[in-house]
Amino acid sequence: MAAVVQLQRQFIEYTTSLYNEGYLDDQFTQLQKLQDESNPDFVVEVVSLFFEDSEKLLNNLATALQQKTVDYKQVDSHVHQFKGSSSSIGAQRVTNVCVHFRNFCEEKNLEGCLRCLQQAKHEYILVRNKLEALFRLEQQILQAGGSIPIME
Repeated sequence: MAAVVQLQRQFIEYTTSLYNEGYLDDQFTQLQKLQDESNPDFVVEVVSLFFEDSEKLLNNLATALQQKTVDYKQVDSHVHQFKGSSSSIGAQRVTNVCVHFRNFCEEKNLEGCLRCLQQAKHEYILVRNKLEALFRLEQQILQAGGSIPIME
């Protein structure tokens, strides 16, 4: 049982650090509150869909920005979609990059858009890795017979 308590403490500290470092915001907490016994994998499923969509959107953005004539409306549409999905799972740092990205789209600033694309990819990969680590920790707690601590 000491192992479970240790894992739960680790989970709380790790989750707290994700909020403190700005990776996640309260929207992630809201998402967690929607999970219950009838749908125990709700958060993992929603976040997995976010991962799939994000990969496609980042590829679409890269392709759109490599065109001879960049369609900034199309780029902005992809960024808007990425911002919305990031915001819906509480990926705060990705959402923040998207806000700047949209400003560069409005200015039709290719250099700024390309910089933001790299930054968005970087922040996305960071939050994906952090969430995957959080989900692995949850699995370890469950496999050890414990329950996932509720974060308030």
